[in-house]
Amino acid sequence: MAQDELLFESRNSWEVYETEEHRSAMDELADRYLDFLTRCKTERETVDYVTDIATKAGFTEDFSGDKVFRVMRGKTMLLARKGKKPLSEGIRLLGAHCDAPRLDFKQHPLYEDCNIGLAKTHYYGGIRKYQWLARPLALHGVIVKENGETVTVNIGEDAGDPVFTVLDLLPHLAYEQAEKPLSKAFEAEKLNVVLGHAPAAKDGDDDKDTGRIKKQVLRLLNEKYGIVEEDFFSAEIQVVPAGPARKVGLDGSLLGSYAHDDRICVFTGLEALLTAEQPEHTQVVLFWDKEEIGSEGSTGAKSLFFEYSLEDLIDAWEPGTRLSRVLMNSKAISADVHGGLDPDYQEVHEKLNASLLGHGPVFCKFTGHRGKVAANDAHAEYVGWLRGLLNKAGIPWQMAELGKVDLGGGGTVAKYLAVYGMDIIDFGPSVLAMHSPFEIASKADLYITMLAYREFLKS
Repeated sequence: MAQDELLFESRNSWEVYETEEHRSAMDELADRYLDFLTRCKTERETVDYVTDIATKAGFTEDFSGDKVFRVMRGKTMLLARKGKKPLSEGIRLLGAHCDAPRLDFKQHPLYEDCNIGLAKTHYYGGIRKYQWLARPLALHGVIVKENGETVTVNIGEDAGDPVFTVLDLLPHLAYEQAEKPLSKAFEAEKLNVVLGHAPAAKDGDDDKDTGRIKKQVLRLLNEKYGIVEEDFFSAEIQVVPAGPARKVGLDGSLLGSYAHDDRICVFTGLEALLTAEQPEHTQVVLFWDKEEIGSEGSTGAKSLFFEYSLEDLIDAWEPGTRLSRVLMNSKAISADVHGGLDPDYQEVHEKLNASLLGHGPVFCKFTGHRGKVAANDAHAEYVGWLRGLLNKAGIPWQMAELGKVDLGGGGTVAKYLAVYGMDIIDFGPSVLAMHSPFEIASKADLYITMLAYREFLKS
């Protein structure tokens, strides 16, 4: 064996897929992905998008069919395609999450102060608070009225819409703030969203100014959506970055957007499922909510939604098979993004075990923090099987950890599937500026991730 064959180096996907055919496919996929990101800024919008695409592809909610889906509370979703082999021989499962860090309106959000109408927020997930200041923001979500009517909110995306913002302190008065540690310089209770400024017309002989700006905000919302203040108690209003996803760089080779984490895996997982037809094993793709806050609740990965759905699949496709047998024989991928090596912050990475943008999706054998606490830690046999699968198909990939051992950490849904006994590993593309309002991904990695997921699903 030649000496260079003894070594491993990850491959640059741009060089592996340099033909005109592949570059054209990359561009076409990236254009559709940017449209998806622009349209899908909440988990509800994402699930609605997937439902529409899946329905057009022949998936139904009737589990007697061979291509099925199920939606839970409008926020999490399962899709399945029947394989040639029985369920008892296991499934190929790919799970991603469709929620993303953001600001949520509080239950009682509206108030006014200093001649400004504002909304109180509570941040969702791991944000860096200063990144949400002094930038255009949009409102997305739903409001459920007392009579059960659901109103969809989307303000700030159309060219004629107003946008919203969180105010920042001028540098002339920020000397004291600048001396504080970053964790204390920006207070969560000051992430208040500007909603308006002009007061409502005076009501009869009442010449008081108190509350008129808030009343004007409510009047405008009532005119647009027919709501009153009490309706905010049964609302889910999310504050997200306004504007479309964009190509980045003179060559357009990078993709910039809110919520690559983890909608890039939702999109590529869906694309892979739709093109990996006639599978050997049954294919299941799951899109979860609540990953960014610990996978809690009835729509998170800790819920029993997956179990219940799989039980119904067994009843429809292979009655009498034990659920435990299906799960124990299954292979799974936790499709989630990885923190790529940032040229300006290389010191937080251990370079031998860091990932590079453009070198394909990343196997992350374990997440957790410090001493692998709360990690799944995939088994060597499974990693070897996946390596062989992708190498045989000629698909680039890389292996990395999140960063230096004692500098932080994170978690994914992998450990919540590992409890069933199935093999699972985290596997997804690198992203820069993760959890920021404008994350960066590689157009090449988008394409390669789709190919890798498709190879896994049809294995």
